[in-house]
Amino acid sequence: MRDTALLALRPQITSDATTTSLAETFQNQTLRPILKLQNDLLLSLFRHYLTKRKQLGPDARFAKMSAAEQEAYIDHTIRTDLKFRNLLVGTVIGQFTTNEWAVFLADESELTRRLGNMLTQRIQSQKEALITS
Repeated sequence: MRDTALLALRPQITSDATTTSLAETFQNQTLRPILKLQNDLLLSLFRHYLTKRKQLGPDARFAKMSAAEQEAYIDHTIRTDLKFRNLLVGTVIGQFTTNEWAVFLADESELTRRLGNMLTQRIQSQKEALITS
């Protein structure tokens, strides 16, 4: 019952049917829809991270960075702050069905790597929303 409810919540995303690997199929059929569903929460988590580290607010260092510096900061944060990265990954994994969890575990390191890259790209592509909201 939980699995059916989770699947019903996800937005439909069309993807190229010429996927070559199980990891790519999982990325397109599971990770992308979950990231889209959780987008506002993921941005809110990153915004909170910035505020907590005094990067947003009265002395908004993040807002004063160039676009390239902001992207580098986002990439560095997600790659190196393991506690925060695990929070973001857990936000996505919490939306998995039982079967998706089993698939994820079968290729955990590759799928975690892909998920980290997707999280980074998603937040980088919306960096303006981090400052304005």
